Amino acid sequence: MIEHNPIAINLHKKSRLLEISFDTGENYKLSCEYLRTHGKSAEITTSDIPVAGKINVNIKTIEAQGSYALRLFFDDGYDQGIYSWETLYELGEHYEQNWDQYLLSLEKHNLNRGESEKSHKGPAVIKILYFMDKLIQFTNEEEELELPENISTVQDLLDLLCKRGNRWERAFNTDSIQFTVNKEFAELFTLLEHGDEVALIPKPK
Repeated sequence: MIEHNPIAINLHKKSRLLEISFDTGENYKLSCEYLRTHGKSAEITTSDIPVAGKINVNIKTIEAQGSYALRLFFDDGYDQGIYSWETLYELGEHYEQNWDQYLLSLEKHNLNRGESEKSHKGPAVIKILYFMDKLIQFTNEEEELELPENISTVQDLLDLLCKRGNRWERAFNTDSIQFTVNKEFAELFTLLEHGDEVALIPKPK
């Protein structure tokens, strides 16, 4: 049996994702909702009824369990799940199958994932700061942008901006820029919400 040991573990709280890379080369980004609903505690594994209404759940803290597992503390009070390296690997490896079965189980029991929390009613508006000479030459150094409903991540935002024309497409080569959300370095999958401040910055040469 091949052992799978993590070489990097990162909690992306804003995006509600736990990212884990294994020494066998795999990298998985597991949502907090997925981890919460697929825990291995007796409370979950012995119940015929799936855990529901956890679309907004997040991980507060992570505690190492020796050199074999993590204990995850969720903000809904659940803290009984011990996730071994093998469990985390299997959850990543079989994500699509597990998630499809989970959604079917929710439907069978007339349950749902809950409603996404939105403190702001109406379209989300973000502020974009451009620290890029190539852009400042033909645009303002900052702008407010109302996000279309299908734009939810930094990657979506970059794709949207690139549609403004060739100059924008060249400027937003992700190999040459980095970005922050609310003054913290972010990933392409970082979620965007109303009131966020996104800064686009050239990578150091």
